[in-house]
Amino acid sequence: MHRHIVILAFAFVLSAAMVAAADAPKKAAASPLVERGKYLVQIGSCNDCHTPWKMGPKGPEPDLSRMLMGHPQGVKLPAPALPPGPWDTATAGMTAWAGPWGISYAANLTPDKNTGIGSWSEAMFIEAIQTGRHWGKGRPILPPMPWQNWSQAKVEDLKAIFAYLQSIPAVANRVPDPAIKRAK
Repeated sequence: MHRHIVILAFAFVLSAAMVAAADAPKKAAASPLVERGKYLVQIGSCNDCHTPWKMGPKGPEPDLSRMLMGHPQGVKLPAPALPPGPWDTATAGMTAWAGPWGISYAANLTPDKNTGIGSWSEAMFIEAIQTGRHWGKGRPILPPMPWQNWSQAKVEDLKAIFAYLQSIPAVANRVPDPAIKRAK
């Protein structure tokens, strides 16, 4: 009888372990397209401007807990006073830039549907990069975004970048609208 209890207990533990393993969230292996996009985002230095920075043990570093969320929504900036001389741009934490065009803020590239690019289609993303227009049809994409360089990328690479951006965690962060200087 003792042997039956041991076998029954073993079967119960084994069954419980199998159920727990089946219910555990499975991290799907990223597709080759997503992996290619991740690589392109990394070598393209997208985190340099689209991720807020923090002070790390070796100096400033991207705050990857806020990866690609753009300029923090709660950080309001006054117009900068550029020093005399040949200066023509200034930055605030690498997510906001000021120059002759006004003030531009790095966009939220996460898949948040309300504040990021989660509601964008792949075609809209590609058109935005190729034309230098927000949403592919809106206002100009402002400096320092090097859209002119990215517009030369192969469509397959832009699709990979979009796939990767859609795979990262969404961050709700409404980036301020740019303050565009109007010609006098």
